Amino acid sequence: MRDQFGRTIEYMRVSVTDRCNLRCVYCMPPEGVPCLSHGDILTYDEITRICRAGTELGISRIKLTGGEPLVRRGLPDLVGMLREIPGIEQITLTTNGILLKEKINELVSNGINSINISMDSLNAERYEKITRGGCLRQAFEGLEAALTIPELQVRINCVCLSDTQPEDIIRLALLADKQELDVRFIEMMPIGLGKKYRPVKGAEIRKLLEDRFGTASVCQGQYGNGPAVYVRFPGFKGKIGFIDAVSHQFCSTCNRVRLTSEGCLKSCLQYETGADLRTLLRSGAADEKLKGVMRGIIYEKPACHQFAEGTKESGTESRKLETRDMSQIGG
Repeated sequence: MRDQFGRTIEYMRVSVTDRCNLRCVYCMPPEGVPCLSHGDILTYDEITRICRAGTELGISRIKLTGGEPLVRRGLPDLVGMLREIPGIEQITLTTNGILLKEKINELVSNGINSINISMDSLNAERYEKITRGGCLRQAFEGLEAALTIPELQVRINCVCLSDTQPEDIIRLALLADKQELDVRFIEMMPIGLGKKYRPVKGAEIRKLLEDRFGTASVCQGQYGNGPAVYVRFPGFKGKIGFIDAVSHQFCSTCNRVRLTSEGCLKSCLQYETGADLRTLLRSGAADEKLKGVMRGIIYEKPACHQFAEGTKESGTESRKLETRDMSQIGG
């Protein structure tokens, strides 16, 4: 399906929980956030029904997120349910990796295609500080377990903070030197607690890496579902990606919508606007009604976000900006 600006919307990020086993400084306060009750979040059957309706509107790729999706019991079962939907071409997962080692085989056997692991530092003390108590060893064991499966695409996601040390960035990039995995550096987005941090621009990181590893060559073609620009450094088996949401706005090619764990279909991360699909489902709405509401949200997707200073989209004056933390909206 195309939205009002002619963009093809084919990708839906699905948050399965607002809960997390970490408390990353830019995502969640140290005390956590008030958690939704189990009755307030979508059941796996409800998620599957929404995704099935989405495929009939052109959605072909699903990303499972949270919070931390692996803290929800039976997540591999959901992967299997989604895999049975005609039209679903790819199912991917974003995780902090802490629980991945024990779940990886079941996820793969149920049809997961790709896994993104959030890892902002390879220094154990710094990792523990950023995550407020996370164990780097457990996350790395999850990464190693994923890398044992040849058919699985594995990516590392790193959000650099203003006090991230150059050597830490280099160590992360070196994960792609001898292994066929991608390491992606993501600019901090001003959502929730992320507003407190200055984004480290992708251009700064790329210069740092080129000073160390030589001139990178830009990878041609489409890799993954999102806006990352990939490069390869001389001798590297894997790629380095940059997601510059703030410094290089890519809204003109945005292909996604988001489903929160309580069933709100959002067309843009920055705006509060969305449709309450949970109430619709639980009131007995037919599939045609569900698809009609989803079609309307997709079509009305705004032209752009306003992350960068001076960015202003005409007609968004009445849109309320999102005030919740990333864990609550499925960032």
